[in-house]
Formats: sequence, structure tokens, C-alpha cells
Amino acid sequence: MTVIGWLQILLFFALVLALTKPLGGYLFRVFEGERQPLPRVLGPVERLLLRLCGVDPKHEQTWSQYTLALLAFSLGGLLITYLILRLQHVLPLNPQGLPAVGSALAFNTAASFTTNTNWQSYAGESTLSYLSQMVGLTWHNFTSAAAGLGVALALARGFTRRPGLEGRKTLGSFWVDLIRCLLYVLLPLCVVYALFLVSQGVPQNFAPYRELTTLEGVKQTLAMGPVASQEAIKMLGTNGGGFFNANSAHPFENPTPLTNLVQLVSIFALPAALTYTYGKMAGDTRQGWALFAAMSLLFFVGVAGLYAAESSGNPAVASAQVAQAGNMEGKEARFGIAGSALFATVTTDASCGAVNSMHDSFTALGGLVPLVNIQLGEVIFGGVGAGLYGILVMAVLAVFIAGLMVGRTPEYLGKKIEAREMKLAMLYVLVFPLVILGLSAVAAVLPQGTSSLANAGPHGLSEILYAYTSAAGNNGSAFAGLNANTPFWNLTLGVAMLMGRFLMMLPVLAIAGSMVGKKDVPPGPGTFPTHGALFTGLLVSVILVVGALTFFPALSLGPIVEHYLAGAGKVF
Repeated sequence: MTVIGWLQILLFFALVLALTKPLGGYLFRVFEGERQPLPRVLGPVERLLLRLCGVDPKHEQTWSQYTLALLAFSLGGLLITYLILRLQHVLPLNPQGLPAVGSALAFNTAASFTTNTNWQSYAGESTLSYLSQMVGLTWHNFTSAAAGLGVALALARGFTRRPGLEGRKTLGSFWVDLIRCLLYVLLPLCVVYALFLVSQGVPQNFAPYRELTTLEGVKQTLAMGPVASQEAIKMLGTNGGGFFNANSAHPFENPTPLTNLVQLVSIFALPAALTYTYGKMAGDTRQGWALFAAMSLLFFVGVAGLYAAESSGNPAVASAQVAQAGNMEGKEARFGIAGSALFATVTTDASCGAVNSMHDSFTALGGLVPLVNIQLGEVIFGGVGAGLYGILVMAVLAVFIAGLMVGRTPEYLGKKIEAREMKLAMLYVLVFPLVILGLSAVAAVLPQGTSSLANAGPHGLSEILYAYTSAAGNNGSAFAGLNANTPFWNLTLGVAMLMGRFLMMLPVLAIAGSMVGKKDVPPGPGTFPTHGALFTGLLVSVILVVGALTFFPALSLGPIVEHYLAGAGKVF
């Protein structure tokens, strides 16, 4: 590890911290303010869109109505994207004449982008037309991020709305939240973002691919296309699906050190800002900063561990007494170890899934960190919206434990946490490992699963575990040694994405509906404050204990044992 590497990490975090309050305040004004920003410019557009959709902005929804709207919208988007992929050979904007996408891969891709996962079992530049990239995928990048943010807002309203307010048993309107997120947040930011990327050399065109001959006389095909527009929302919406197979390691997606830094900041920008928005909604910004502190602590632990592991080099190479300056396998020389470790940590903390290095080439302990980041439950900033509602569920568990310690009914923001909320919170916690470990066990024993592995032994298990962890965690990154473009993997990973998204959203929205109608409980001597360092420490401990107890046995058989075997010179 070097001083320059740590300065890069600290600069990144300083920029995220600087953006959190102003961007969080803007989000509060958009969704909870009496007047939205730019009322003369965007106000008429919002009213027109709501009128065309037949939505009354004053009519709010109960949690069940909000859930049905979310599920119906997501199902419709999934079916439309599936049809676009299956019919892309007869649709326009296909200058390369690419064929239709196979049925299993089309299902996997449609499920992937509907759930904000953006897992890709294909190479974008050789599989998808420009229309499929834009209408099928980029559109989902916007709407899936907006849907996740809507769920987070619904849960925040459930905790923060007080009795006596009109409509206190409702959680807002899914359609209003969706349209406002697109109109006031994602679209304006992405227009500016895309223009910046174009200025740095990212393509944005409909030109056919170009055939070039290098100075050595080798013919190359350079893929073109509307890259910048997809790249902007890919990062800002914590989507992660690249236009090219190499993702953010490709110079057309991430050409300069400046674009690399901006992409990193944009991944964390909205998830971090939502913690401040939540504090504003609660009427006490310290509540939001406590969540931000817990997320930040887990981030620094992860990035320090990953940076140290990759800087130390490969134990197998060291055991052969070969000199090495860290592990550079699978990394872009222009980003180096620090830039690669930071990107891998950020993208798995925030369920983005974009990569600028190959996680399969990390050391065993280096690959362990991204895996654990996702397995902690998408709570270290997390996806847009998903990070906030995930850590709020963990906060419910934390105050429940604190209540048991002092023999008092647990409370959060002045509302009692009772049996119903705890059952729903535990359902949320248990769905995640059930999907990951259950499907991993099936894939590890069936030939349809093991035949796709590029490595045997514990590293092969890590590839399987990472695939289902990434799918259920709606992350989308991968240990690229696994060939996932088979019917078995496309179908099972698609199912894992849908379960990891919607079976975890349902208990979240049910908790919101249960909490919104509760009366305030006056604070007393036994009330546990949820805005200080003690609560932050307890929250971090709960997150680590839940993740460690659930996944440690599987991790012991995968990356941990691989690390010790590598030190003995054994590779897979």
C-alpha cells in the first residue's frame, strides 16, 4: 500500500461526503417538499405526465397498493424487454445485423435489468443491437433505480410520519415517486453526466462498427454506439451493466483517470445522499448521519482489507520465491492496485456491479472482500434506495436487541417495534441466504452447474457462491471464470435476481405499512438513542454478526481455505 493510493481513496470519500448534504437536501425537496425544484420548467412536464398516466398526485397509496403498483410496473417492464431482445433481429437500429437473443438469455437479461442487477451473461458489443441497449436496457437502468428509491421513501415515511397527519396510514404514491425521481433527479443529472463523458472520449453515436488496421498490420473491429448515455445512468443508478464486455475497464467506457474518479463518486452519490434525506424526513439529521457513519465504517474496513490483500501479492507466487510488486493480474495498468481495489469495494458496497478489473483474478482474500460486501445485505450505501431500506431493517434489529438488553419494548423514532415488525424483518434477513446458499448447493452438485466452472476446488466454489450472491444481492459483478451463458445458469440466476429483489421488497413495504399508523411513544429513561456513536457501533455489530453467522461456513470452504492452500503453493 502506498501514500498515493490512500490519498486517492480519501479524495474519493471526501467528495462523497461533500455531496451528501446538498444532494440529500435536494432529494428531500423533490419528494417531501411543498414545491419541487424548477416549478415553471419541470412542473408542467410533471403534471402532463401524471395526467397522461391517470394519476392524481394528491391520492396516496397504502402499503399494499404501493406494492401492487411496483410489481405490476416491474412485470410489464420485464415482458417488454424480453420481447425486444427476442425480436431485435427484425427491429431497427441494428447496423451489425445481430440475431435474436436466445430465450433463456433473454429471460436472464430482462430479469437482470428489471431488478437493477445488470448481470450480463453475454458480451454487449457482439450480442445486442443499439435499440436493445437503449430501449431494453438503458430504460430499465432509469426505472429500476427509481423503483428502489420509491421503496426506500415508503419505508422512511412509515417510520417518520406522525399520527394526526392527513393520510398517515398511506406511504405516498408509487407513480408520483417514480415520475419525480426520473424527471427531477435521474434525467437532469444524466444529461450533464453523459455530456461530460462525451467530452472525455466516450462514444455516443449510431455509427456501424469500424474496421481498422493497426501499425502492426492487424485488423481490428472497434465497436461504436450510444455508450455515454448508458454509461451515465449505469453508474448514477447503481446499475453496472456495461455497453462492452470489459465494462469500466474498457477505454470507451472509462477512458481517463478523471472519468474513473467521477464514476466512483457517482456510484455512492445518491445512496449516501439518501441518508441525509432520511434525517430530514425524521426531523433530526443526526438520525441520517448515524446511518452514514455505519456505512462509512464498513466501507473503510472493506477497502483497507482489499487494498492490503492485493498489495501483498499472490501467496502462490510468493511461495515460489518470485518477486512481485503486488497482484496486478486482471487489472488495468492505468488504474493500478489502489484504483482497482477502490473500484471493486465501491461497486460491491453499492450493489452497482460495474468493474474496472477482473474480480476472478484477485487473490483469495482480495476476492473475499467483494463477496462479503454483497453478503452483508446491500447495506454499505447499497443500491439507489435499496441501501437505505436495507440498513433501516438492520436498524430495527439493532433496536430490538438493545431493547432486550434493558428489558424494554424496543422503539425506533418514537414508535414501538413489536412482534409483527420483527417477523417481517427476520423474513427479510432470511430470504437472502436462503436464495444464495440454496442455489449454490444445487449448482455445486449438478453437472449443469459444475460444467461451467473454469476452476476446480475452493476457487470453483467461490465462483458459484459469487454468482448467486451477486444475483440475489442485485449486484451484477462476477467471478468471470464462470461461463454463465447456459440454460441452467441463465434460468437459475434469473430466478435468484427476481427473488432477491422482490421477496425482500415485500417485507420492507409491509414494515412500512405496519409502522406508519403507530402512535408516538414518549421518550423515557430507558429509551435507546439512535443518533449517536453507541447506536452506530451496535448497528455495525448487528450487520457483521448476521453476515458472519450466515455465510462464514461457506466462505471457509471457498476463499479462506484457498488462501491457505495458495500459501502452500497449491493453485486451482
